[in-house]
Amino acid sequence: MFEFDQYLGFLAFLTILTIGFWLMMFLLLFVVPYWLGGNLLELWKERRDAKRAEREA
Repeated sequence: MFEFDQYLGFLAFLTILTIGFWLMMFLLLFVVPYWLGGNLLELWKERRDAKRAEREA
């Protein structure tokens, strides 16, 4: 069916595909929400501080 070098190539392909899949899952499920949540929190804090500064001045 497969010769040995084809078998190794197929295993390398599956390994790269699997690593890519899990990297994409990690990015989509953890990194991107953390990044967006942090940016929204910082934006909210800046607006809150600007309103406080405007109210005090």
